[in-house]
Amino acid sequence: MNDFEGLRALVTGGASGIGRATAELLAARGARVAVLDLDPSSVDKPLLAYRADIRDDASVRAAVAAAAADLGGLDVLVNNAGIGAQGTVADNDDEEWHRVLDVNVVGLVRVTRAALPHLRESAHAAIVNTSSIGATAGLPQRALYCASKGAVYSLTLAMAADHVREGIRVNCVNPGTADTPWIGRLLAKASDPAAERAALEARQPTGRLVSADEVAGAIAYLASPLSGATTGTSLAVDGGMQGLRLRPVGQ
Repeated sequence: MNDFEGLRALVTGGASGIGRATAELLAARGARVAVLDLDPSSVDKPLLAYRADIRDDASVRAAVAAAAADLGGLDVLVNNAGIGAQGTVADNDDEEWHRVLDVNVVGLVRVTRAALPHLRESAHAAIVNTSSIGATAGLPQRALYCASKGAVYSLTLAMAADHVREGIRVNCVNPGTADTPWIGRLLAKASDPAAERAALEARQPTGRLVSADEVAGAIAYLASPLSGATTGTSLAVDGGMQGLRLRPVGQ
């Protein structure tokens, strides 16, 4: 499939996990792809790699400008970079709230703001944001994370309204718990990693974690010119967690 042939894409957080899977899939389907990451040293050709800290506007602007120049423009932006947080509203101090929101929400704004002039020049402009099932479902011990991803979901709708008449489509994916390096690090810190993994798997009706490749496939669907009538949409990739209410096994 070569629906991205001739298009130029930029993926943040593209050195690992969902971002890496997305960058590689877009490249396999014909796009020229640039990756922005705090540590892009593991990124191999044909992907282009740029170091950027999305908490720093100057860093973002320089990296986006360099990527757009090397690619010859931008058609697709995937705002995937983000960080996690655990605990209730009582468990994180102001500094941690500011840090997570600065990355997950304002960081997305910084990258989009820098990319918009290039996207406005594209005939097939699309932005896909990585939100989370936490934006639409209450998850225990994830208050800060859910707040940040809820903001990403609402921001996606507002951006879609703002830019639809400029020919820029904006959508988001809402993954369930995905089998990524970040989740691996969380599990490693648990007192019983195997039991914690089993609990996360059981929380999703399919009985397993979502794969990075499955989320990448959803991002590619939303970003593709074949989805030209789709904007202001959130696509759950969550193993049925959003909408299914199964009875316990045996009932």
